[in-house]
Amino acid sequence: MLRCLAQDFKAAGHEVTVLLDERIAKMKPPMAAKCMIPVFQAKESGKSLVNAAKTNDAVYVVAPETGQILQSLVTLFGKTSKVILNCEASAIGDVADKAVLYETLRNNDLYTPETVTFDVGNDLAQVEREIRSQLSYPVVIKPVDGVSCGGLSVIHEDRQLETAIEKTKATSSAKSFIAQEFICGETASVSMICKKDKALSISLNKQIVNLSEPEGSSSYEGGAVPFDHPLKVEAFKAAEKVASSFVGLRGYVGVDFVLAQGRAFVVDVNPRLTTSYVGLSKVAGFNVAEAIVHSVLDNKFLVQQENKGFVYFSKVRLPKPSIDVFSKVAQIDGVISPPFPLEGESEAISLVAAHGKSMSDAELQFEEAKKRLLEIISGER
Repeated sequence: MLRCLAQDFKAAGHEVTVLLDERIAKMKPPMAAKCMIPVFQAKESGKSLVNAAKTNDAVYVVAPETGQILQSLVTLFGKTSKVILNCEASAIGDVADKAVLYETLRNNDLYTPETVTFDVGNDLAQVEREIRSQLSYPVVIKPVDGVSCGGLSVIHEDRQLETAIEKTKATSSAKSFIAQEFICGETASVSMICKKDKALSISLNKQIVNLSEPEGSSSYEGGAVPFDHPLKVEAFKAAEKVASSFVGLRGYVGVDFVLAQGRAFVVDVNPRLTTSYVGLSKVAGFNVAEAIVHSVLDNKFLVQQENKGFVYFSKVRLPKPSIDVFSKVAQIDGVISPPFPLEGESEAISLVAAHGKSMSDAELQFEEAKKRLLEIISGER
């Protein structure tokens, strides 16, 4: 996401400065940035971050909502005189807390899965009783502030509940978790550009999601842009209604759906850049980063609805490469995020994307890019 965003900002004529984890920065990944500033500690002083931001006219934070990371960074940078291109901190807080989110969605007559919120300290037997009385198996258990399937489990019976709760505790420091009706359908998302008084849905995106029982690991694997589905219009309308339900959503916002039973069920709201941006930036008939700037600065939509082809993208898991091989594969066309050889890790993950005239063509191009990547990685062994 960061690489694509920086590239789009540069293409729009802006000079880009990137703050990057020093473990990644020292590998010199391809980045369309005039300046790259390494961050040496996860909790580097606010003063250092603010000083870096002061050399620029505007700031965009790419970070997850978990643990209030995104909200706290937006608040921090908001203390400068610079333009913040993210959603307002208060809106991030409202949608990041899923208990607040689902209550607001229901109050605004949006379809959502039946949801029950519990404190992590609740007695297990009590949780079992509440789930049996208000929901029916299978049930989704997830943290109240989770992102990208982190800590999420699908359970089919009471005996799996304790392990699922422990899994949420391991991935989140939040004091509560959610039990939710499992809806079988197509997983998708809508990308929107939001300005002060209106939101505009610009793309329906397919999501590739692996949902696991508590012993496994649920994960978001990738997706496809655009996604042709009979419920596209319903999803677009629902996403725009979501945006109107919260004050302070602006710029780029993603809404996750399950499309089923003739309805678009809202399952999450992402007040930030989402992975679908990787595909959208390639197929949109406009510069999405520049559209973000105009929506925040000028309260205008700089958007065209015409798409230019299709993009298929997915994670590829690999053995950890050497630095030399990393540098080589980072240059492969279609490797959006190269497999970083981080210390202490035996595996690396690359995000590969391919553009085609049709979705089948994009999938074929993806397989070719994946094949080249695997050949280079295996060739060093």
